[in-house]
Amino acid sequence: MTRVLLVDDDLELSAMLKEYLAQEGFEATTVADGEAGVAEALSGNYAIAVLDVMMPRLNGVDALRRIRQESRMPVLMLTARGDDVDRIVGLELGADDYVPKPCSPRELVARLRAILRRTAMPEPTTDADEFTVGPLRLWPARREAQWAGEALTLTSTEFTLLEVLVAAAGHVVSKNTLSEKALGRPLARFDRSIDVHVSSLRHKLAPRDDGRSWIQTVRGQGYQFVRE
Repeated sequence: MTRVLLVDDDLELSAMLKEYLAQEGFEATTVADGEAGVAEALSGNYAIAVLDVMMPRLNGVDALRRIRQESRMPVLMLTARGDDVDRIVGLELGADDYVPKPCSPRELVARLRAILRRTAMPEPTTDADEFTVGPLRLWPARREAQWAGEALTLTSTEFTLLEVLVAAAGHVVSKNTLSEKALGRPLARFDRSIDVHVSSLRHKLAPRDDGRSWIQTVRGQGYQFVRE
């Protein structure tokens, strides 16, 4: 049974979500503050964590920052509906996705399953399953990447996004395709999740010799990983 860490100070909501998750085949542990949430997340006992943004002692954004200092475990953020700042900051810090509150348990489970599907470690294959473009080497089966010989530290969402872009290097990939592949859902109107993840990737990849990013924006179409 997949273990989920649910960090939220809304005890009534947590109890309801825990019960629903159990019906869907998940084993959920609830924690009511950010400090305890970080400790549990770093215990290594959970497949994924769900963090509320507004919590006592340590808010969800700061809790995520601490988790990302030591772990790449998948994290789903619960944010106030319409609060773009919390969503963007959370994604920039390495959250895999977010769900606005109030959320339906069904939507939460769908997002959890989408994240877990794309973060599941595939069966090992040979190094023939490798992409090399410029300074980047990427092994999809091992979910590892190097830039100029140095290991890249990527969240699961960033890795999948980079994999999709590199597989189509030299061609434009639409934002909707990137959202479906990397987030497991169609791109919603006004949803900037893909833009934020791409921005994070750009910061992790050194620029080209001409100073431009390896990931180019094609206005009105999407993004393209350029070839040399």
